Amino acid sequence: MATLHNNAVPASGSGGTGMWYGDRGVFLGGGSTVIDYITIASPGNAIDFGDLLALKHYLSACSNGSRGVVCGGYNSSASTALDYITIATTGNASDFGDALTARIQTAMVSDSTRGVITGGADASWVHVTSMDYITIATTGNASAFGTVFSAGKPRGTCSDGIKGFTAGGYAAAGRQTVIEYITIQTTGNGVDFSDLTLARNGLAGCSDATRGVFGGGYADGGSVNTIDYITMATTANAVDFGDLTVSSRSDLGAASDGVYAVFVGDPTTIDYVTIQTTGNATDFGDLTTSRGTGTAATSGN
Repeated sequence: MATLHNNAVPASGSGGTGMWYGDRGVFLGGGSTVIDYITIASPGNAIDFGDLLALKHYLSACSNGSRGVVCGGYNSSASTALDYITIATTGNASDFGDALTARIQTAMVSDSTRGVITGGADASWVHVTSMDYITIATTGNASAFGTVFSAGKPRGTCSDGIKGFTAGGYAAAGRQTVIEYITIQTTGNGVDFSDLTLARNGLAGCSDATRGVFGGGYADGGSVNTIDYITMATTANAVDFGDLTVSSRSDLGAASDGVYAVFVGDPTTIDYVTIQTTGNATDFGDLTTSRGTGTAATSGN
């Protein structure tokens, strides 16, 4: 359900390590071991990249621009496993280490050095409120980061290279509109940011340097094609952006090259928007295989 954005562009603001966009979007999980990739600026069908170490649903992913890391997921049970790929080099995933907690339907955000694993559910599908973090360039086990502001799963994510944002989710009280954020380089708890236009879970998110976009998801009436956006530097509620090409889509992944946002999955559809131009999505192409139940996405060079 998650992505990070990669292109050697330093982030504005103080204290950040920069964010990264990239030309290549990589899509993982969603009930398949197959990893696909696209060139984000060139519409067309996805190409086979390699395979995950195991078949999983409900993954999350992030990137530092060269390495993508995949967290958790569900096969016969929840998993602590962290896998990684080198985004520029096609091939199978390798073992990275382990998260502190076995997680399903978690979400990940990152800057150019650190990935943060947020929320989700445990092996009994009980909400997990803890957050872990990793240094993406260094394989090894995760460390404790803090706790989420609001428990919910699964959620959409984006980052401006300093702050990481998570949106929506399903909690004990029902589907949520809440958007929260963390400062990625400072361990601590999540903070309330604003709200989506529509309460939903199973949405996907990504961003450019200033704007985050969230697409699809499950609302109370079923799957939706809604796209919202936020200005990440401004604490304000999300605004309607447009619609995805398919009327009902959820459990998606999303990736960005800093210009386009690409939404994938449920089951093979890929479509895209120009992040700074509101409007409806356009067909991009198709995945090599059907994906649902929590497709993960990451982007890099």
